[in-house]
Amino acid sequence: MEKAGDSRNSDLAEVKSLLLELTAIREEMLAEEHKFQSRLDAVHPNNRTSARNLLHYLVLRRRDLRPLQHRLAPLGLSSLGRAESHALGAIDAVLKVLHHIAEIPWAPASHEIAVRDFSEGDRLLVEHSDTLLGAATPGRRVRIMVTMPSEAAIDDSLVHSLLQQGMNCMRINCAHDESSIWLRMIEHLRRAEHVLGKSSRIVMDLAGPKLRTGPVEPGPTVVRIRPQRDTFGRVTAPARVWLTAEEAPSNPPSQADVVLPVSSVWLTRLCVGDRLRLTDARGARRTLKVVEISEYGCWVEAKKTSYVVPGTILIRKGAPQDQRRCSIGSLPSVEGTISLHPGDYLILTRSIHPGRPATFDNDGQLLAPAAIGCTIPEVFEDVQVGESIWFDDGKIGGIIERVEMDQALVRITQTRLRGAKLRGDKGINLPESRLGLMAMTDKDREDLLFVAQHADVVELSFANTSLDVEMLQQLLAGLSSSPPSIVLKIETRRGFDNLPEMLLTAMKSPSCGVMIARGDLAVECGFERLAEVQEEILWICEAAHVPVIWATQVLETLAKEGMPSRAEITDAAMGDRAECVMLNKGPHIIMAVKVLDDILRRMQSHQSKKRSMLRELRLARPIPLGNQN
Repeated sequence: MEKAGDSRNSDLAEVKSLLLELTAIREEMLAEEHKFQSRLDAVHPNNRTSARNLLHYLVLRRRDLRPLQHRLAPLGLSSLGRAESHALGAIDAVLKVLHHIAEIPWAPASHEIAVRDFSEGDRLLVEHSDTLLGAATPGRRVRIMVTMPSEAAIDDSLVHSLLQQGMNCMRINCAHDESSIWLRMIEHLRRAEHVLGKSSRIVMDLAGPKLRTGPVEPGPTVVRIRPQRDTFGRVTAPARVWLTAEEAPSNPPSQADVVLPVSSVWLTRLCVGDRLRLTDARGARRTLKVVEISEYGCWVEAKKTSYVVPGTILIRKGAPQDQRRCSIGSLPSVEGTISLHPGDYLILTRSIHPGRPATFDNDGQLLAPAAIGCTIPEVFEDVQVGESIWFDDGKIGGIIERVEMDQALVRITQTRLRGAKLRGDKGINLPESRLGLMAMTDKDREDLLFVAQHADVVELSFANTSLDVEMLQQLLAGLSSSPPSIVLKIETRRGFDNLPEMLLTAMKSPSCGVMIARGDLAVECGFERLAEVQEEILWICEAAHVPVIWATQVLETLAKEGMPSRAEITDAAMGDRAECVMLNKGPHIIMAVKVLDDILRRMQSHQSKKRSMLRELRLARPIPLGNQN
């Protein structure tokens, strides 16, 4: 049996071992600070303490802390699991107790401590969040950012309602619309602020060098007229077709399934009750019935499905021979697509001439692989054989097997089970390629003239290096004496890898933030790694006391369709870990803001960053005592 003295000696030895390990970490933190002193001197005074804490935290996380945590926990000491906002202070708090246990005097120099305690780190993050995003809404710490649809420029009541329901930041995406429309959105916001007595930050997002597919050859010019049917295939409502004069087309007065242009002379002779016969593209004979006539066109109904192409003849039954026939005019082409399956080849070209599907001979043998253009041909100078490539938000994946001057050959490796259709203007991601693209395009520089004068915050899309950040800072300094704050959008693997360095550069400005752009980031880092990556971004930013915006697909189904999925509710609740949550546009965006406001208010009493807030449990009913005999 172990004697008390032996146990005491064993505990003391463990304490001294922990002292040595933690002291070594502390000395490494201070050495790192000294190493980067010139970078710290360049940081804005508002951020200098936070920049030091970031360096300390990065030193702490260079190692696997789990063995150390397991040794600290039995002693009842902090396991450093919530050290983000006060890294050196957390180490010193543990060292102070260990020195006391070992009866060894210790008093660190006051100038060595960047952030003394948890509350100071919290205070700095709150101050920085207020500066960047505006004051928080009473009862809700996390702000709500809303991306403006084009309608916000003509519908001031939409902006009014969004601000009334809890919007804290109006986001304008410079990839859409133009400056006169953006200005009307801002004017509507200012009017709503005055009426409601509330305020909102104006956030403008630079489009950046978005890699996209070029156009695809249009498909066949054909429209399908299809009635509504029940589960058993029985017609429940006929298809409504609007006939309009091809010489002067008019929009249907209400929702139409199909619009067909015809001769205006022939159209004026139609009467309610007339029956129009046609033979469709499949050779099927069909009849349309005229049900309503107006001065702009007429409504006809169809109870059977038909496929109509330009030149299809309509025959008016019972009319004089010279007035019976009319041909259908020009129709819109079906959007072109390229069908792809695992094992297929796709040629990615510098040219943005319309792409085409693969071609085959009569025996089904491949004559030529599918081909499609790339909107930024400069990437061909950087991509390498063996690197991965993704299309359309990760729906289609492949490997680059050959790179030539004007094209690259891609072998498709991943699609849905039944294949996928690639369209024009879809995103391209090259997560393993070291692209030499700068974050700002010529269009971004033009847009920055407006942004510098009207925005409170500018978002830098595809921020990958500190050079990208420096370029934006220099341009803004030349455009405004009080430039907008900068938010780094982290949406590439390279941007994630370079985040600490970019933060130190961004912190040269008085205020900065980070957006986790989870759409492209998931494709770049792998969907299976997204949860891990977004956690690391949250931790690094908390160490820098930099506010984070949680973005992409938050309550998207609710905003677009009026009903959220269960997973979306959970995801929105996780947004409470950030300082701001972004909603995208949709027909039900006002409802989405209201729901998100409620979720964030509820979660505030349960979670704060990595800390669980232990509010009393609200059980459905208490556990009965039962029979205690």
